[in-house]
Amino acid sequence: MAEDIPTMYEWVGGAKTLERLTEEFYRRVRKDELLAPLFQYMTDDHPQHVATWLGEVFGGPATYTEELGGFRRMLKSHRGRAIQPEQRQRWVTLMLEAADEVGLPSDSEFRSAFVAYIEWGSRRAMANSQPDAQPSRRETVPVWGWGESPPGKA
Repeated sequence: MAEDIPTMYEWVGGAKTLERLTEEFYRRVRKDELLAPLFQYMTDDHPQHVATWLGEVFGGPATYTEELGGFRRMLKSHRGRAIQPEQRQRWVTLMLEAADEVGLPSDSEFRSAFVAYIEWGSRRAMANSQPDAQPSRRETVPVWGWGESPPGKA
C-alpha cells in the first residue's frame, strides 16, 4: 500500500517544477533589500543546487548527495552567515510566494508538509549559521514525507 503513495517530489512535479520554484524564488531574493545582501555572492548555479537539494529532501534522486557534496556541503554553506530571525522569516515568505507563483500543488496535504519543511529547514539553517553553532550530528540529507519529519537533529 505504501508504494502507491507518491513522494512529495513526485507530487510536486519533479525536478523541473523545483527548478522553476527556485528560479522564481531567487529572482525575488535578488530584489529584496533584506535578503539580497545575504546572497550577494551567490553563484549562478545556486538556484539549481537548491532545487536539487529540495528534490532529494522530498524523496527524489540523491543527486545532491552524489554530485554536490551532500549534507556536509549544505551545512558548510550556511556556517558563519549569522542569519537573523527577520531574514529567515523573509526567506520563508518569499519561498511561499514563489510556490504560489509557479503553481506548486495547493492541496492542504502537500502545502502542510511543504510549509513544515520550509519552516523547519530555515530554522535549522539559521541555527547552524550562528558563530557559536555546535557542529550538527546529522550526516545525511533529511528526507521529508507526508506528515512526518526526519529523525535526529540537523
